[in-house]
Amino acid sequence: MIQHYAGQSNEIAELFYRSIHEIACSAYTKDQLNAWAPFPIDYERWKYRCELKRPFLYVIEDQIAGFIELDPDGHIDCHYVHPNFTRRGVATALLNHVIEIARHLEFERLFVEASHVIRPLYEKQGFVVVRGNQVERNGVVLENWIMELKNY
Repeated sequence: MIQHYAGQSNEIAELFYRSIHEIACSAYTKDQLNAWAPFPIDYERWKYRCELKRPFLYVIEDQIAGFIELDPDGHIDCHYVHPNFTRRGVATALLNHVIEIARHLEFERLFVEASHVIRPLYEKQGFVVVRGNQVERNGVVLENWIMELKNY
């Protein structure tokens, strides 16, 4: 079930960390993973971020199985699934939810910086690659894909 954020920033921070280190490890190096999701987790930063972004949560049996953020300009920011809930439709349900919101609010487009891991899901939902992208985090370069969905 998809719910609105209600103060679960620590759980979201831990989900993010585990998702990066246990799922994205298939496509990124250890240095890249550590730059992307460093330890120790900065819970204060995540509290601020979640209060600002107000992510949508997919909840299964009172546990956050995944989350996604949608900015007012159509930017999909964080989109992560807990490692215990992969291959259960969580990422797809979250993405479909924000696509429906964007339709309702008549956004001109949706766009995302998709990792190598989640790119196939976005392609399946009709997003197209605009270009490859490189982001530097803590002195380490991460590669992802700028993708967008228009006329949906």
